[in-house]
Amino acid sequence: MRGQAHTLEAIVAAALIIGGLIFATQATAVTPLSASTSNQHIENQQRAVAEGLLATAAENGTLADAVLYYDPANGTFEGAPEDEPYAAAPPNPFGAALAETLSSRQIAFNVDVRYATEDGGTDVEPMVRMGEPSDNAVVVSRAVGVYNSSRLTGSDDRRLGELDNAEFYAPNVDNGQLYNVPVVEVTVWRK
Repeated sequence: MRGQAHTLEAIVAAALIIGGLIFATQATAVTPLSASTSNQHIENQQRAVAEGLLATAAENGTLADAVLYYDPANGTFEGAPEDEPYAAAPPNPFGAALAETLSSRQIAFNVDVRYATEDGGTDVEPMVRMGEPSDNAVVVSRAVGVYNSSRLTGSDDRRLGELDNAEFYAPNVDNGQLYNVPVVEVTVWRK
């Protein structure tokens, strides 16, 4: 009789422990991004990667080439659908760097080119649209000067100084050699 009481007591204790564990695991949702520090860490990593990408592209000239990779006849960046940005990395060295650095890591991105207007304001020419950024998106930017002597890098290789203002998205805002100072903004987020 005493053995049966101990067995029954052990079964009840085991049931209580198992029930408590089941309740505890269902009451808490633990995900890799549960802690805000995890989100901040990912954002910091994405910011560092995007800043490094823009710095390298500015240093080796591919950023300026991407800004100048424009088709005046189509009114878009070279090879993009009419009146629309690219849906993925552009077909140029800057696009290859975007694909290698960001797309290969499952990081989505949008690229905008912000430029000065003749009235002193700014406007934006979208280069890449991969979707709507998440709440944890990071934006990095880099300015690149283009000059009257700068050549378009697409199929039309005229100099900016030879174009009418309507043929290039950014107008000539300087009477000197400087044409405009576009700012390339890259918005990155986890897919």
